[in-house]
Amino acid sequence: MTTIPSPQRGGPSATADSPLLEKLAAKVAYFSMEMAVDEKIPSYSGGLGVLAADTLRAAAGSFLPMVGVTLLYRRGYFFQRFDAQGWQREEGVVWSPDMVLCELGDRVSVVLEGRTVQLRSWLFWIRDAGEGRIPILFLDTDLPENSEWDRTLSHFLYGGDSRYRLCQEAILGIGGVRMLRKLGFDQLELFHMNEGHSSLLILELLEEEARRSGRTEPFAEDVEAVRRKCAFTTHTPVSAGHDRFPLEMVRRTIRLPAIADSEYRGRFCCAGEVNLTHLAFQFSHYINGVAKRHSEVSRALFYPARIDSITNGIHVPYWTSPPMQELFDRHIPGWRADAFSIRYAIAISLEEIRRAHEASKAALLEYVNRETNAGMSMEALTIGFARRATAYKRAELILTDIERLKRMAREKGPIQLLFAGKAHPQDDEGKRAIQRIIQAQPLLLPDIRMVYLAEYDLALARLLVAGVDLWLNTPQPPMEASGTSGMKAAVNGVPSLSVLDGWWIEGCIEGVTGWSVGPDHYQRNESSDVRRDAGDLYAKLDDVIVPLFYGDADGYARVMRQGIALNGSFFNAQRMLQQYVLKAYFA
Repeated sequence: MTTIPSPQRGGPSATADSPLLEKLAAKVAYFSMEMAVDEKIPSYSGGLGVLAADTLRAAAGSFLPMVGVTLLYRRGYFFQRFDAQGWQREEGVVWSPDMVLCELGDRVSVVLEGRTVQLRSWLFWIRDAGEGRIPILFLDTDLPENSEWDRTLSHFLYGGDSRYRLCQEAILGIGGVRMLRKLGFDQLELFHMNEGHSSLLILELLEEEARRSGRTEPFAEDVEAVRRKCAFTTHTPVSAGHDRFPLEMVRRTIRLPAIADSEYRGRFCCAGEVNLTHLAFQFSHYINGVAKRHSEVSRALFYPARIDSITNGIHVPYWTSPPMQELFDRHIPGWRADAFSIRYAIAISLEEIRRAHEASKAALLEYVNRETNAGMSMEALTIGFARRATAYKRAELILTDIERLKRMAREKGPIQLLFAGKAHPQDDEGKRAIQRIIQAQPLLLPDIRMVYLAEYDLALARLLVAGVDLWLNTPQPPMEASGTSGMKAAVNGVPSLSVLDGWWIEGCIEGVTGWSVGPDHYQRNESSDVRRDAGDLYAKLDDVIVPLFYGDADGYARVMRQGIALNGSFFNAQRMLQQYVLKAYFA
């Protein structure tokens, strides 16, 4: 068996035999296009990667025999700046993998467009709050023996054209399985595909089954064998999240098994395309959405696929701020190992909840004022909105009627707004939304201070979800699959004001854990939505939330405490992973 290095946290070290492979031989391989494992490794864009990392942290805490597989992006997603007009500008991220990862010596290859592309892998150990750890392999094509173009395939996350993306996804799926085999992960029983980007791994598994049976082509029994090994999680009803490639492009790029031209062709192709979500549906024994509502929406979109639901969760120790950690340590011993025990926060005094939150708020505003010179105040109701910047997230909803918002601040109490989030480099509408928010800043003065924070990353996210007083989320239903930022806010005692979509349908008890925006509808007319939902948003702020914040400190703190106890104790990765184990992994 290949020796796996065992680096210390935060960087490489000398090679040593891995106790993980000796004592916890991996049974589950978790594939994801991105993994937000550390702020020093900028190979993630948002929620999908954060969810993947939290899943693996929970697996480490449970000593679940798992290994993660993803790609290494040497230029990252991008570094975000704003020009004088508020337009997002992207720069390639400069970072050194050898400072935080440990290179493994083994090589495998994948044939792309007739060229043999060599792959190597880099190792990162992701840990929970205790002794548990899980290995993650970052695949890399930037090797001297590859062509200049092939070397770039591990440079950019979600970059390039369809050809570039297809080659990347072949490296992740096909190359990932080959690298696992090369490194000696030969006891794997389950391959978990976190979204369809990795579903080409199915082709490699089919080839393995055929070779194991001494055949040159997969047969029906191989299909069923592969289905038993695969589980699939779909994360979005947005079409851009479901990759599709023309069949001829796929044939030119990778070698499809002969089954693609046989009676089983329908398992690979949908409407003349290779649809990676369709492929995963066809070859997975278990499929789930990431919230109860999302699963309902997905069943309607992808009928007749059988789609279960496992609502997302967060890794509580990672996302809980230091002041709140200290509070839990005093009152809930063992909470890091048992996230369900956070329900006992209901007995913590309101004054202690407030003091812990004030410390988190001070850390956030110190950062904001240092970086932006915004002069944010500890006394003002601070509302946070930090999401991927795209049209359906509707970040501008709270700015629909600026004069009403300013009047509210003058009459009920000061308000300040913090925004953050990146738009995909090719999403001009998302960039325009950011620009409009930034250009609204002087219009809000002097009544409301507002900042759009650049370069939204893990470190900034941890400050925001803990330090604001109210977490805002206003997507266009039913486009929000789950959303986890509100869960992170909840465990830090920050209530949500959110549209009833994704996880918030399950987490919202009106006036108890937070507040809702708009009615609970599926299909809605977008133009009337904005007016109605903005009106409801302002009404909740004007009539309920702002008066409660300024007029009843204990009442507001009670909502904070109830959010911790009810939502923090349930919407966590520990519970989520237990459901995966029971339903998908070892069912």
